Amino acid sequence: MTILPIHPAENASPEALVAFLRQCRDAARGDGRARLVSISLKVGALDPLAVLEAIFEPGELHFYAERPTIQTAIAGAEAVLTHEASGPDRFASVQRFMDDVLERTIAVGDVDAPFGGPHFFGAFTFLDDVEPGEAFPAARVFVPRWQVARAGEVTTAVANLLVAPDAELATLAERVWRAHGKFKNFDYGRGSKSGRGFHPMGSGSAHGLEAHATLTRATFTTTEVGDFRASVAGGLAAIADGHVKKIVLARAQDMQADVPLHPLRLLNGLRERFPECYSFSVANGRGQSFIGASPERLVRVSKGVLETEALAGSARRGLGASEDAALGAALLESEKDLREQRHVLDSIVRRLEPLGLTPRFPATPVLRKLANVQHLHTPITAELPPGIRLLDALARLHPTPAVGGSPREAAVARIRELEGFPRGLYAGAIGWLNARGGGEFLVGIRSALVEGTSARVYAGAGIVEGSDPAREYSETELKFRAMREALLG
Repeated sequence: MTILPIHPAENASPEALVAFLRQCRDAARGDGRARLVSISLKVGALDPLAVLEAIFEPGELHFYAERPTIQTAIAGAEAVLTHEASGPDRFASVQRFMDDVLERTIAVGDVDAPFGGPHFFGAFTFLDDVEPGEAFPAARVFVPRWQVARAGEVTTAVANLLVAPDAELATLAERVWRAHGKFKNFDYGRGSKSGRGFHPMGSGSAHGLEAHATLTRATFTTTEVGDFRASVAGGLAAIADGHVKKIVLARAQDMQADVPLHPLRLLNGLRERFPECYSFSVANGRGQSFIGASPERLVRVSKGVLETEALAGSARRGLGASEDAALGAALLESEKDLREQRHVLDSIVRRLEPLGLTPRFPATPVLRKLANVQHLHTPITAELPPGIRLLDALARLHPTPAVGGSPREAAVARIRELEGFPRGLYAGAIGWLNARGGGEFLVGIRSALVEGTSARVYAGAGIVEGSDPAREYSETELKFRAMREALLG
């Protein structure tokens, strides 16, 4: 990536912007290949989810992820560049695409600001390949036309555009000029009240928030998908036969509403209810959005340090402090849950070591308390050796035993047969990568696939020797409750 010492705020005129874009076009003409131009500016405080709500379009790709408790959020929409892949090579294919794009990227402005510069938003399904008719490809990464992100008190807006050898510069300049003017003086009300929406780059039709969902509270009918108790029995049989030590099995429920559902409004309910989780939304550009509030980080890389975690074993929260403490203490002493958690930890360490990483972690797990459930949690860190990047680690880690099983290959091979439905992005890897080698991916659990008036909701449980089907069913009910309450408003 080439970073030019040009700052749009200090050269703020349409003429200066056209002159800059002319330089980019000249570079594109030099080798006949378009340049990705990324312009970053610090702007006034914005809520990225509210911005995304205001410009929401079912026919456009979008991405959103947030950790409310640490005041970070990032949103992007409308793809400038897109890449899809499938099969065991899908992570490497995405890395090659990113490398090629960044070789042809010119960045200016507040590139060094938090979330400055171009970002790649990615979603990888649970399996390497998908079945016909699934909502999302096995791997998709895209560069958004616009991006807005908050890190603490700093909000950064990014406009991305392609400058081809034959680009019409006046049109491009007008789009960029309008985009940054809108972000610097953003009016939330225009999208949410008038119904006209807000499109900073001027592409797509402008329907706005109210055109896609009613304020009326929805009424749902719910249908169970598959037979979870039977799948647990099948998982226990596989364990008894010695084929697997642990297998994670999911339930799915189809919820049908009497009014259209707005995925981002549902997501707002999740982030308010679970501020300690990652709230996320990924849209496929065909009217379907995968949303959720995940407690689990898959991998994060910042300044050459990798962070991941082992999260497994569950108990409900107590009605009072004493009951809650007693349930937590029982979880910390549960042989079954400690064994399940150790399967996850050992697998993560084993899969990272061939990359030359030396994982560090505490000797015993601690409790991770969420609003409705508590888990056993072990944080893991490691220095990235030269030549190893985030996607290398992601390819080794995904799917972890926390969502697949152990041994991974044997467990994952049985899941589709036992569950009776394709997972798609459920338990998949969802996240972002920047041009500096950093990024973060979460695990797509506690989630729902939303389309029109319907939502398919997912929840899972880890099955090991000694698991009780009735207890596992109750555990999934606990996880379902949060999604149902959010959907019900």
